Amino acid sequence: MNAIPILFEDGEALIIDKPAGLPIERPRAGGACLEDRAHELRLGFQRSPVPVHRLDTDTSGCLLLARNPKALKRFSAAFEARAVEKVYLGVVAGVLADAEGTIELALSKISSAEHGWRMIPARKGKPSLTHWRKLDERGGLTLVEFRPETGRTHQIRVHAASGLGAALFGDPVYGAARNGMRTMLHARMLSIAREGKPPVAATSPLPADFAALGFALPDSVA
Repeated sequence: MNAIPILFEDGEALIIDKPAGLPIERPRAGGACLEDRAHELRLGFQRSPVPVHRLDTDTSGCLLLARNPKALKRFSAAFEARAVEKVYLGVVAGVLADAEGTIELALSKISSAEHGWRMIPARKGKPSLTHWRKLDERGGLTLVEFRPETGRTHQIRVHAASGLGAALFGDPVYGAARNGMRTMLHARMLSIAREGKPPVAATSPLPADFAALGFALPDSVA
């Protein structure tokens, strides 16, 4: 089992490069999750670090962990206050006419016995805002940079499908599942300012499965 890469470390926080396919919480059906790897992430501390936010199981990249209760409270408040800079990369199934834009679609949760739960655009839903720009096109697919201002469940997935009109490649809920392919979403960068201290910040490299589709990051992407 490969070690989980550490992108940032200090006395308050870790940012790990979460592998695609690793759930943060234990699935209802059982199986491995991040908690099983917590001992690897103590790095000399008595407490295991705790996730401050969530990434979907398929989503790879920057995940912030707090190393003590005070840090957890402070970082959680920063997420609530939208004081966290987040950048995601996604591969969408389709070619986009525009080079960049902003998607503002309120989201609401629905569920049914047949299909389970999902998020949908809804006039009375929770306000949700995502900025995006096109980075590259290959074979009918587009590499897109997403900068969400809000942090709703499945926000980028729904905004891609309903706002761009092009679902994330491999998304089995809002697009079309692909054999052996995950939902192609990657948490590229995360940054939180701290008073009197350097920010907690990290950048995750482009995943191998993005590169396997022929994509590379342009020089304009930090």
